Amino acid sequence: MKRLLMLGIAAIALVFGTFQPQSVSASEATPEASVSAFYAWLIKNDSDKSYPLNKPDIEKYVAPGTVSRLKSEYAHGGPPNGVDYFLKVQDYDPSDWLAHIATHHAIALNGVTVVPVTFGSKEKVDVLVFLKKVSGNWEITKVDDTWEYK
Repeated sequence: MKRLLMLGIAAIALVFGTFQPQSVSASEATPEASVSAFYAWLIKNDSDKSYPLNKPDIEKYVAPGTVSRLKSEYAHGGPPNGVDYFLKVQDYDPSDWLAHIATHHAIALNGVTVVPVTFGSKEKVDVLVFLKKVSGNWEITKVDDTWEYK
């Protein structure tokens, strides 16, 4: 009986622990929820006709200085390292990635918070999202890949 109770509690914790509402305001959101909301917005707004970096809503999620530097880099030679800065790939399946955005536990280090994210259900891609809390809102300052150093 005790074992069944523990399994039930674990199942409930798993369900509620992985649920992250996207309607939480930015000032109340956890870093993980903020990152999840950003990537849902990014993937929905990413198309060949318009890039999300040019949309004003990006500054709800990404620090203005980061947006400015990225716009300059894209204007002077395309995306850094030839891949999308936020996703770290050239191509992806938007429907698969939108359905499979997995944020992992945030790590706080001296004013910076890092949220690991995994995309996709088949060929998974991992990134590390760096954030700072500014005026009560989580702002993405940098995104890095998990590739080997070459």
